[in-house]
Amino acid sequence: MSMLTPPGMGGKYRITGDKYPRMRRPSGRRRIVLAVIASVAAVGLLGWGTLQLIDVFTGGGKASAAGRTSRDCARAADASRTSQQRQKPLPTPKQITVNVYNATPRGGLAKKTAGELKKRGFTIGKVGNATKAYDKKVKGTGLLLGARSATDTALPVLGTQLAGAEYRSDARRSGEVDLVIGDKFKNLTKKEDADKALAALAKPEPTPSASDKNC
Repeated sequence: MSMLTPPGMGGKYRITGDKYPRMRRPSGRRRIVLAVIASVAAVGLLGWGTLQLIDVFTGGGKASAAGRTSRDCARAADASRTSQQRQKPLPTPKQITVNVYNATPRGGLAKKTAGELKKRGFTIGKVGNATKAYDKKVKGTGLLLGARSATDTALPVLGTQLAGAEYRSDARRSGEVDLVIGDKFKNLTKKEDADKALAALAKPEPTPSASDKNC
């Protein structure tokens, strides 16, 4: 082997004159594959950037949010209408018979209160002192008693006449309701204020939820 023979040639090639054996170049497939991958990545990034620019200039995100808000508002309005349709019709004061009882040591309150309620349109039933179950045991302004069916009909209507009264149901089956005057009672609610409360009770406005603020 000549000393000019490149190592690793195993003596297969010999150097003669000033010419060297030509080495085979690496395959071009690898470079082609890398070029294709780079092109695909560049196209993908370009498309993503284009979509982002479209959203920025056209407000695509805001439009989607507006669409969702409109649907949410429509559902809330439907639920409100359904709730109002399910609400029981309220009786008028004339349709409510009120028994007025005095549970305080002060005399004449039941008669006086019954007379005022009559002027306001209520039908008056029994008037007198409270029974032992309630006599001197009502600490607030008053106690409104009625059947369970009256808790969302007659009692709220009567409650507009006495602020701070407590509502309670019992086992009675009659439609009459009781107003038991308590220790803190002074007077019925002023007629003007009671009329406003009664009007608001007859036509309640739907309470807006957190999502309704965007409607």
